[in-house]
Amino acid sequence: MLKLTVMVSGGGTNLQAILDKIASGDIRNAKVVKVISNSRKAYALERAAKAGIPSQCITRKDYPNPGQFDQALLKALQESEADLVVLAGCLVVIPQIVVDAFPNRIINIHPALIPSFCGTGYYGLGVHEAVLSRGVKVTGATVHFVDGGTDTGPIILQKAVEVQEGDTPEVLQRRVMEQAEWVILPKAIDLIANGRVEVRDGLAHILPEAK
Repeated sequence: MLKLTVMVSGGGTNLQAILDKIASGDIRNAKVVKVISNSRKAYALERAAKAGIPSQCITRKDYPNPGQFDQALLKALQESEADLVVLAGCLVVIPQIVVDAFPNRIINIHPALIPSFCGTGYYGLGVHEAVLSRGVKVTGATVHFVDGGTDTGPIILQKAVEVQEGDTPEVLQRRVMEQAEWVILPKAIDLIANGRVEVRDGLAHILPEAK
């Protein structure tokens, strides 16, 4: 059973998608053992409480020394005994010591088709604002492993979403969540939990299902 620790910053819709897919059996051999938020106001913490999942808030405001925050986050993740750390709408830059401690064991959902609209400064609603400003016709979401860069780790899954005439950033954000994020993040977790993702030569490969 793959133990998941889910990191969040806001409403926790991706967390809810994961919990729903575990309940429905679409995610097999995995369970959420802890939720960590960097905001005490995050509604995701209420979702965790309703599901009976232990949660913890770790915010940089509580740790004036950046190194102390890094160590606190690493300690919390290690104590959760997570096999996989899932960044589900998490706006924290993951410290290098955490990346090093969980090699190819941290995944992130990004609301665009990497390598487009990604990297430093591209997060949240700003991604969709940039998509609309550029006038692209197709956007989407990407699940990738986290490495030392920003949105640079091996790509696991991507799903395209059509940009429609008259879209606002908020409308597009919702469509990308519903049609892509809530689909491919649970699917990636299921693949990893069942031994079907392998990283070779810096790329993530999906292995065929065992017969």
